[in-house]
Amino acid sequence: MKIGSIHTVGAIAQFLGRAVIGDDTLIVTGINEIHRVEPGDLVFVDHPKYYDKALNSAASFILIDREVPIPEGKALIISPVPFDDYNKLTKKFSPYRPQMSMTGENCRIADSAHLSPNCFIGHDVIIGENVTIHPGAYIGDGTVIEENVIIGPNAVIGHYAFYYKKKPGGYDRMHSCGFVYIEKNVEIGAGSTIDAGVSAITRIGEGTKIDNLVQVGHDTIIGKNCLFASQVGIAGCCIIGDNVTLWGQVGCASGITIGDNVVVLAQSGIGKDLEPGKVYFGSPCDEAKLKMRELIVLKNLSESSSKK
Repeated sequence: MKIGSIHTVGAIAQFLGRAVIGDDTLIVTGINEIHRVEPGDLVFVDHPKYYDKALNSAASFILIDREVPIPEGKALIISPVPFDDYNKLTKKFSPYRPQMSMTGENCRIADSAHLSPNCFIGHDVIIGENVTIHPGAYIGDGTVIEENVIIGPNAVIGHYAFYYKKKPGGYDRMHSCGFVYIEKNVEIGAGSTIDAGVSAITRIGEGTKIDNLVQVGHDTIIGKNCLFASQVGIAGCCIIGDNVTLWGQVGCASGITIGDNVVVLAQSGIGKDLEPGKVYFGSPCDEAKLKMRELIVLKNLSESSSKK
């Protein structure tokens, strides 16, 4: 998330009531969680396991719970509760805006777009030429929909990211301030859900077709001309290449990269990166030809044991 107006890291720290370690005149241009950081961004980290990842990331500013050596060109904000302070910042720069009408403020909707009755359109939404949105669909704040897109009935585009901090009293949700970008000629089926980015973009590539009852998690990037069958579930922060086919009930763990032209057969579970141009099957999935051999071996062992 870009924060627009000019803010020094010193001013940010002062707003939080925290101390800066390093040059407090450096300019903060954005706020992002670790998977989508860029130079000029502020990121938070609150566990030693992830210190190196945050400190060595592209982020220029790290909201952290202890003083550590500062990488060159960066500055630290020391906080006993980095998650809470990060949420405080995102709520400051991207506050929740209540909405009482079916179409929000500052939207740009092409004259040729067809919005069926009972569609909810949030604030700052852009809808391109010849878009069709069927009844009951929810289009969240900041969503961009390019031309010739079809959104099925009761689809939910741009709801909160599923991102929580576990605390003794329960779970605190990270405030979502990202959005969804849908490229042209995409189709999204009835009842499917595409979560907003936590602080960046969830993107659906040109020509991709998504069946009914599919879930796409926050900050996931899906390539062009993909095909996802019903009940596919994709966790957050995945990168999926072009021309990928995921058949029914495939599940994908967070942070996975799937190469171009991959096919994953039905009811498979993806727990690791998948190489381009291969067919996968099973849970955990592997190349389909290897997995089939395993099943044959197991079947033969079972039959051999039953004969004894």
